[in-house]
Amino acid sequence: MRTVKDIIRSKTPVFNTVTPNTLVIDALNLLNSVNLSYLVVMEGEKYRGIFCESDYTRNVILKGRASKTATVEEVMTTDLPVVELTDTVEHCMYMINSHRTRYLLAYSDRIFVAVITIHDILREVIASKEIVFDDELSKELTDPDKNRRVY
Repeated sequence: MRTVKDIIRSKTPVFNTVTPNTLVIDALNLLNSVNLSYLVVMEGEKYRGIFCESDYTRNVILKGRASKTATVEEVMTTDLPVVELTDTVEHCMYMINSHRTRYLLAYSDRIFVAVITIHDILREVIASKEIVFDDELSKELTDPDKNRRVY
């Protein structure tokens, strides 16, 4: 069975990072420029949280904060479920479903490695379901270069 380690191998290394004191407006501009739905919040080598589109909606807009003055640290998500590199894709599906989240944090020996998204999991499921999908369609759906938006 495929594992978190297999998912990470197929992802590009983490490049979408910001610091906790980044202004929300700057984080939004970065989200737009890298065409992603989340940013990893790092302080040096230490993982602090993620900033995603729903954080902006729920913690900035709905709470009346200003994007030009609020920092990422004030609105980021910090309580995501954690998976290990040896956990299976099936376990990841369970975690995403039971925690009602779009993101999981992958750790190896207490060191942050990557964010696993619901879209990463779906790509793995589609890739393993060649019986259900035509082989050509499976390749097209799982090829990250053909997707316009990466999550």
